[in-house]
Amino acid sequence: MTLEEIHGQQPAPASRNWMQGAGTALHELLVSAQRRGCLTAGVYESAKLMNVDPDNVAFCVLATDQEDEGDIALQIHFTLIQAFCCENDIDIVRVNDVAKLAAIVGPSEESGEPRDLHCILITNPNEEGWKDPALENLNLFCEESRNVNDWVPTITLPE
Repeated sequence: MTLEEIHGQQPAPASRNWMQGAGTALHELLVSAQRRGCLTAGVYESAKLMNVDPDNVAFCVLATDQEDEGDIALQIHFTLIQAFCCENDIDIVRVNDVAKLAAIVGPSEESGEPRDLHCILITNPNEEGWKDPALENLNLFCEESRNVNDWVPTITLPE
């Protein structure tokens, strides 16, 4: 008998299709949130928003590239953001390709310059009753990942 059977939990599907589905859902969520104005990008901007209005944050994405792995300050920020998200029941995922995120999210609308995409928050829109199926799929993915003790799962974005 496995631990999952004892606790009545099913292990998260480890298949490539499940991961691709999560990547596609994240892509759709980012596009939808940006159109609705519900996307906050940047480590410092995200930290400010979490400090001011944590109940409005619906989802968090942390992104790094290989060259970011040695950035101790960024890793400390990630640890603090992860702790905050866990404490406030905010689902969180990691992405290992900042360039793909940049292709989806694009430059800052105000200045047109590249922006810090190491942390992206999806906030709840002002519209009542807005339900994004991609967000619901990602919430389910995160829940399934937590069932197998993967608290911050890594998602691969589609090409």
